[in-house]
Amino acid sequence: MRRLLLSMAFIFAAVGLAAAQGAQLGAPQAAPGQAVATFAGGCFWCTESDFDKVKGVISTTSGYTGGKVANPGYERVSAGGTGHTEAVEVIYDPSKVSYEKLLTYYWRTVDPTVKNAQFCDHGEQYRTAIFVRNDEERKLAEASKKKVEAELKQPVYTQIVQAGPFYAAEEYHQDFYKKNPTKYKFYRWNCGRDQRLEQLWGKPKGES
Repeated sequence: MRRLLLSMAFIFAAVGLAAAQGAQLGAPQAAPGQAVATFAGGCFWCTESDFDKVKGVISTTSGYTGGKVANPGYERVSAGGTGHTEAVEVIYDPSKVSYEKLLTYYWRTVDPTVKNAQFCDHGEQYRTAIFVRNDEERKLAEASKKKVEAELKQPVYTQIVQAGPFYAAEEYHQDFYKKNPTKYKFYRWNCGRDQRLEQLWGKPKGES
C-alpha cells in the first residue's frame, strides 16, 4: 500500500524489499460450522487487527477483491487501476458471533462518509465495501447501512456488492500488526485513523 505521509517512508522501504521475496498465499477455508465474511475498510493491516479482537472470529486474511484482474499483487493494486480494493476475509463461528454483529462492528472501524479513501490513503483501492455471499447477507448489510446513514445524518459511500474471487495478499502483509508492532502503530497513528473514528463514532466502549 502506498501512503501519503513522507515521514513513513522507512516503513514502505522495508515492505518493498519484502515484496521482492513474497508470494501470494491461498486464503484459509472455512471448516464445517464456520462462516466467511469479507470487508474492505481501507488499509488491510488495520482491518485485520480490528477484526482479530472480535470474540468468535477464528481467522483473518488480508487480500484483494472487487476487481477484474486475476491474481493481482501488492504493486498492481496499490498503484490503482485494477478495480480491486484492500480487504479482509474473516472466518468466524456463527454460534459465537452473528453476521449482523460483525456488520455493527465493521461500521465502527471505518469512515463511511468518504468515497474512494480511508483516512490518509486515497484511491479506489482503499474504498470501503461489504462483500455479500447471499440474499440474507445483502438484506442485513443494506439494513445496517440505512441505520448508519440515519445515525450519521450523512451520505454513506460504502458499497454493498456480491462477493467474487478473493486473492490473499503476500505473506509479509499477513498479521503485519503482530510482526511489526512499532511500524504498525506508527502508521496507524500518523494516518489519523483512530482520531477520526473517535470524532465520528465517539470513544470505544470501555474508554473514558
